[in-house]
Amino acid sequence: MTTNFSVSLSSQRRSAINSRRARGLQAVRGIGLLCGLLVLGGCDAAQPGASGSPTATTAAATVQPEESRMWMTVGERRFAFTPADTEAARAFAAMLPLSIDMADLNSNEKHAELPKALPTNASRPGTIRNGDIMLYGSKTLVVFYLTFSSSYSYTRLGRVDDPAGLAQALGRGNVRIEFSKD
Repeated sequence: MTTNFSVSLSSQRRSAINSRRARGLQAVRGIGLLCGLLVLGGCDAAQPGASGSPTATTAAATVQPEESRMWMTVGERRFAFTPADTEAARAFAAMLPLSIDMADLNSNEKHAELPKALPTNASRPGTIRNGDIMLYGSKTLVVFYLTFSSSYSYTRLGRVDDPAGLAQALGRGNVRIEFSKD
């Protein structure tokens, strides 16, 4: 009798395990489907004029025209950057052309004090991205060349359009950077 009970218990366990696996597989498929729909919805919203939804309108409104692009030159390398749609970015653009010596900090950013204070609207971005150009306080210009998490607050000035090679161009020590509109 013991043998029959043991075989029966094993069959029940196998059935329970298979049932849990099936539920788990369904959950994973459901999450995959949900992620796919979110990605597709984001792609649709990012298309200019797509469906007239508020998200589509917002995405189209934040696209910067080609003529608003500015330049950051480090030695022989020239990087295009798009200014943020902020008062601080407009005030920074009004200072250009600007050539400034920037010191390295934490092997992930260059910083320097600007000649005059800019308007601020600081927030905590959480993640700083390679190519972010920010204002710390009201006078400290910061160019980030690595991606990392941060709890500090900054006012966004702009972002390098293609930051590939930015870290190499900036190097480890102090560097002179020229900012210009053309």
